[in-house]
Amino acid sequence: MKIGLFIPCYVDVVYPEVGIATYKLLKHLGMDVDYPQNQTCCGQPMANAGFEEQAIPLAEKFEEKFFGERSGIANHKDFDYVVSPSVSCTAFIRLNYPHLLKGKTECEAAKKTMDVVEFLHDVLKVKHPLGTFPHKVSLHNSCHGVRELGLSSPSEENIHKFNKIKNLLNLVEGIQILEPERSDECCGFGGMFSVEETAISEQMGIDKVQRHMKTGARIVTGPDCSCLMHMAGIAKKRGLNVEFKHVVEILAAGL
Repeated sequence: MKIGLFIPCYVDVVYPEVGIATYKLLKHLGMDVDYPQNQTCCGQPMANAGFEEQAIPLAEKFEEKFFGERSGIANHKDFDYVVSPSVSCTAFIRLNYPHLLKGKTECEAAKKTMDVVEFLHDVLKVKHPLGTFPHKVSLHNSCHGVRELGLSSPSEENIHKFNKIKNLLNLVEGIQILEPERSDECCGFGGMFSVEETAISEQMGIDKVQRHMKTGARIVTGPDCSCLMHMAGIAKKRGLNVEFKHVVEILAAGL
């Protein structure tokens, strides 16, 4: 299966180890992975800030980079999926690109872009053991993952409980998975929300970090670096003994 790897700008700049772990894991699972050069932002920050028109050129560039005739990638149109380690960027592409690119393209990106967790769980249906990580971890469910990509069941809906992230983590040897009280409550980041409503965002983050720490775990994991970054900043500012790792780093540990 041919995969185009999309590494969002903030992962590339701040958490490159997450991009490397994603590539490593996909290759371990037998995927033919290609990383298109000169990738840029998906446009989410601009659109979220109310500058939708500024997001359109970035959406067009994404479509061209992964699916366009002039991408310069051998067999680029044969990508079965574009896979990314970011639920918020993936959700933005899937849900907003059809609107941004309406009348311009068929928007292959929206049809074929997946978060790495849902790709492993829903497409590859990984069942065999993955890495080794002999630690207690507290599982964080990011809002975009829960309510837009369906990585886990929203507590406000009366439906059968499921968690695709937890299912994958259970394939890791030695891990002990814990969940905090109010497990799918927002950490308070919310992109522009953390800038426009700093005090509320910070307090939500403090509450979330404290709930994670009450599980007894000193490692928090989740599918989106933006949430982990927000909580890590709060923990560092307060000198708390807790570490934050993207779920793909744990899945790939020891491979």
